Amino acid sequence: MPAITLTNITKRWKNYFGVDNLSLEIPDNSFITLLGPSGCGKTTILRMIAGLETPTEGRITIGDNIVFDSDKGINVPPNKRKVGFLFQNYALWPNMTVYQNIMFGLKNIKEELPVVDVEAKRCTDIIRALQNGKRIKAEVTDCCDKNGKLDNNRAYVKLIDAFELSIFSAKTVFELKIHESDNPDEAAKKHRDEYEKKLAAIIDTHKAKGEELNKDFEVVKAGKVVTEVRKLTDEEMDSRLRHVAGIVKIGMFMDRYPAELSGGQQQRVAIARTLAPKPQVLFMDEPLSNLDAKLRLEMRYELQRLHVETGSTFVYVTHDQMEAMTLATKICLVQNGVLQQYAPPLEVYRRPENLFVADFVGNPSINFIDAKGAQKDDGSIELKIFDNVDIEFVPNEDIKISDWHQGRDYDLEKKKEQKAELMKDKHYVEKSNKDEVFKYHIAKIVEEDSSIKSEQVVTDEDFVLAIRPEAIGITGEEGLHTTIYGAMPTGMESTLKLRLGDYLLTSVIFGNTAYRIGEDMKINFTGDDILLFDRKSGMRIATGKIRLKLVK
Repeated sequence: MPAITLTNITKRWKNYFGVDNLSLEIPDNSFITLLGPSGCGKTTILRMIAGLETPTEGRITIGDNIVFDSDKGINVPPNKRKVGFLFQNYALWPNMTVYQNIMFGLKNIKEELPVVDVEAKRCTDIIRALQNGKRIKAEVTDCCDKNGKLDNNRAYVKLIDAFELSIFSAKTVFELKIHESDNPDEAAKKHRDEYEKKLAAIIDTHKAKGEELNKDFEVVKAGKVVTEVRKLTDEEMDSRLRHVAGIVKIGMFMDRYPAELSGGQQQRVAIARTLAPKPQVLFMDEPLSNLDAKLRLEMRYELQRLHVETGSTFVYVTHDQMEAMTLATKICLVQNGVLQQYAPPLEVYRRPENLFVADFVGNPSINFIDAKGAQKDDGSIELKIFDNVDIEFVPNEDIKISDWHQGRDYDLEKKKEQKAELMKDKHYVEKSNKDEVFKYHIAKIVEEDSSIKSEQVVTDEDFVLAIRPEAIGITGEEGLHTTIYGAMPTGMESTLKLRLGDYLLTSVIFGNTAYRIGEDMKINFTGDDILLFDRKSGMRIATGKIRLKLVK
């Protein structure tokens, strides 16, 4: 499977930017999730890669092939990009069986393909099945009902699964009536000899033409596989169909109609139909959103397994952070058409680049705390939180806050200069959906009306602490005095709302202890994954740990 590269991709409608100057590298055999809130541009990104949407500017390459380039005027149509697309609604034909639904996309393939000797392959498959006459008889006779009547269609499926045959080869083996013989091995050997002679004659014919067959029964001449522009043969289509049906475990549903299947089974049919044409990349646009919670969880495991078994590159759109965290090798988090972070799931969770990423990823949500202070000579940062609580933030890495601020200001100045340069171009379009620093939420008992709240002057002494709920632990010794404002036990853990003056904190406590609303307790901030953000830019400065300067 090829890598996908997006270079400076922009999609706008007049002055509204759906995707804004996005550059992205999707490696071979990766599982990438495009994550973000509704309307952030993730589906637009997917559709542009697939060719269903035309970018305004930029370049897209799939492997070594440029499929879109605004400067060179290249725009390869979707059917030539060899990608598969799995939609939110399954889009199955209700008047077609499962077999016909999967076969539908295969019948339309016409491209340069190797010349395959279908008859040689069929002979080889039948010879392989005829090695074991007793098993053929056992598989077929197992398809008799309690009255002894044989179900032919079920017998075909059993032979297909047992010997990895196409439907055509399975019918041929069935029609040899080996299951009716008293000595099935002897009957099988007699027919096997006939097919071995037939196969030898086919091979001799190729030799006479200076040709040979490789292991895939492709015709090879002068050391090269012979190709031609053609459609898939019935044997090839059925072989592909049976293979993908086996992967997603729907082989027994071939004669059913979509209305006769559950939601999960319909989803599997849609996946099989998408995989059958052997797309270079598989795109999925919220494919599990129509399923119930339990089935959605089961299908996540199936998609993980499918990714490993097929070796394909998966690009998956979702606004469900749990799906992104559990499925992805990398998460591409987008907001307002702008890439916020592109990293493995645990890195996005533990090292979010900015306040938006920290807030969006994690359930329950992260705790934001306004902090004010300055760095001391020993590198720690002395802060005041909750109006009157003094703490020290100790960074994990050596960092000089004044240097960090200088770097931030330099980057902001460079962006202003770049924008001023762009505005000189007569074709420049001003973005109407402006990018702003994320407005994080401080949880309080009484929420303030932001419409009447005056804007505060933000200085370099203003920071934001972000603490994951699992980093707030109960302590029996010294710590912050809090009161339980709410408690939600789930069995293996409890999610607590803790009141500290006018402020609320969310904590996750592991274990099955029962907590009472109104109960007093002391808490501390544990671990070294506490996050410190710059309030002015919203960017992460450092991770570290907190020392309370209190209170016993």
